[in-house]
Amino acid sequence: MAIRLPGWNRLPRWGKILYALAGVAVLLAAGLYGVPALQKPDTCHEGVEKIGDECVGVDGSGYDFGTSTISAVAKAIAAENDRIADQPHVTVAMMLPLQSDTPGLRRQMRSDLQGAYLGQRQANSGEGIVPRIRLVLANPGQNYGHQDKVVSTLLDMAASGQDKLRAVTGFNLSLDATQQAVERLTQGGVPVLASRISGDGIANVDGKKQRFPGLARIIATNGDAAEALANFNGERGRRDARTVLVYDTRPDAYVESLASAFRGIEETGPAGPADSPFESPGIDEAGSTGSVFEQIANNICQSAADTVYFAGRTLHLRIFALTLARQTCADRHFTLVSGSDAASLRQTMTERDWAQLGGEDGAAKVTVQYAAPAHPDAWDTELAAWTERWRATHDREPTAAELPQYLTEPKAALDALDDLIESVSKAGTDLGSTPDLKDSRTMLVHDGLVTIGTALHEMQGNNAEQAPSLADVRQEWSKLQSAHRVRGTSGLICLTSGGNPYDKPVAVVELRPGQGSGGTLQFVGLGWPTGTPQPKNCVIPSGTS
Repeated sequence: MAIRLPGWNRLPRWGKILYALAGVAVLLAAGLYGVPALQKPDTCHEGVEKIGDECVGVDGSGYDFGTSTISAVAKAIAAENDRIADQPHVTVAMMLPLQSDTPGLRRQMRSDLQGAYLGQRQANSGEGIVPRIRLVLANPGQNYGHQDKVVSTLLDMAASGQDKLRAVTGFNLSLDATQQAVERLTQGGVPVLASRISGDGIANVDGKKQRFPGLARIIATNGDAAEALANFNGERGRRDARTVLVYDTRPDAYVESLASAFRGIEETGPAGPADSPFESPGIDEAGSTGSVFEQIANNICQSAADTVYFAGRTLHLRIFALTLARQTCADRHFTLVSGSDAASLRQTMTERDWAQLGGEDGAAKVTVQYAAPAHPDAWDTELAAWTERWRATHDREPTAAELPQYLTEPKAALDALDDLIESVSKAGTDLGSTPDLKDSRTMLVHDGLVTIGTALHEMQGNNAEQAPSLADVRQEWSKLQSAHRVRGTSGLICLTSGGNPYDKPVAVVELRPGQGSGGTLQFVGLGWPTGTPQPKNCVIPSGTS
């Protein structure tokens, strides 16, 4: 069919010829030079753009973004979306990088998405519970490199009466690009629930104007985690002649806030060795760090230090631990203390690595201790210890009412998650693997979806037909405390006016090499940022928020 421009019929014959020639020229230029305006973007899947070798975009239909490791759980999420499609529902986006050439990172993605699916299932359970959650996956590219495109899509979905996007969650790396995404989403009115970013720079300051209006977090910041570790370790956790800080100088929001947090730990004795900086080339790049670590380890061996605060990413922590274990002074035991990113360390360790960290006599040369956001052994272990102390002072068993809520309620939540995993398995739902809760990822992301579900359901009341507004969700975060606390598998979630979790416990975990090859990931106790457990009913004290 011929295309006629406005006023075509009024043009003289020579004008029509010029227009026709111009049109031919444009089409030839498009064919020869690829004029972007006349080209459709290359796609990996409907709604997912191909940029280089990455598939960037948003999908809730089961697409795996080219990562076969997450195929099964992506399809499980799509099946749940189909199940609730005809019921009142809103959309929640899970935003995190979903492509990698590294097997360990692909397994971490699967753990995150397993937690998202299980949290979606729990939030959607129960008769008459509305709105249900439709979950979509949002891939911003490696290190959130294309987050701007994805954020634009999510903002459009929030404004859409069909999508009704009401929250964005996920966020697994504290990077400048992550911060930009969170800032643009929240400034655009979209509520954000951060389940796995611990950098202090992506958090509101309680009692002050919110930099990220509508941001809630369910994980302790690096500053809170460092305080919790120091409180847990007592005098051994304070900085003195036996401690030294090793930190990465590469710009990285997580590393920078962790180093700052470790520097902020109170110094209670003679000064230790000077801080030891290094510069890595990237999160997953070793570069020349091995040779630099040899020099740092040599210097530490000449000092009295046996506790190393390490502010760096998992890859570099592993290299440093192995380097320190090879030193001639490794006949004395070293403890490396790090942050939540170390939760991925166990997945990268080989039998040879374990053997290098442990001596032939079974004694560890190096133990890695870190503040995990959660651990499945925490509640049973802590309840057993609490009960033993109770018996010693009361000469009887405690009643159910006397047991501390800060332990019993998270234990009940974890038991419910275990039951859900079992029922999902019995129903034949394939999640790619049986969820491994010990890396904390599945637990944290599950808790994030449950927190969003709680906010949606608390404000909905009897109005099942009308979806809550974005403003409704933003304002609901700070109400989730006291009577409306969220009973998370990672601990009680009680949000302040700034959307921060009050006194959220950290699970102090140690990687301990065994005799010969192999090793264990062992929960050793809970650390509390304030130094004491959360108050009864999680009532946040005045002045906190």
